[in-house]
Amino acid sequence: MPSDTVAALVLAAGRARRFGCDKRLAHLPQRGPLLAATLATLRPHFGEIRVVVGIEDDPADLGIAKDIGTIVAETAEQGMGASLAAGIRILRDESQAAAVAVMLGDMPWLSEATFALLCSRASDRAIVRPFYRGQGGHPVLFGRCFWGSLEQLTDDEGARSVVRRHRDACIEIEVQDPGVVRDVDRPEDLAWARHSGG
Repeated sequence: MPSDTVAALVLAAGRARRFGCDKRLAHLPQRGPLLAATLATLRPHFGEIRVVVGIEDDPADLGIAKDIGTIVAETAEQGMGASLAAGIRILRDESQAAAVAVMLGDMPWLSEATFALLCSRASDRAIVRPFYRGQGGHPVLFGRCFWGSLEQLTDDEGARSVVRRHRDACIEIEVQDPGVVRDVDRPEDLAWARHSGG
């Protein structure tokens, strides 16, 4: 059953110039474009999914289904923090969720068990973070009482500063899922997926 208490917010407004082209459209074997594949992993677990895109993006061109909402980050060029803030501002007005799972658009390899475990620990007053072999990963779930802090972000650091200020509210969960730390920065990051069929 998809969660009705946790919304998913997918950050996909960056064009990832390090990748050499628009990585959101990079093809995964048997799964299609990278961003669409990431969204497909979220569908079974979240009743509400929003994708943050840039001002020049066409959701249809990015493979975003019509039933998935998009939020335009007009200041996306400022960095991930600005995109996250733009998404949270809309969610706070339009969503009744108790928490938001902040997800990156280039992480399509998380397991179903990981999503279920993280959502089971979410609440309006907790920050839930997955770790794999000691390395922090995504998604990070922020309870609603931290959304005001997320709205103030403006730079490329993302939500790290909010996590640092609220260590006492953090629930850190060690998972046996490398998907929480596996993202795509360069074309070679897709090579292992071609060999593994994923």
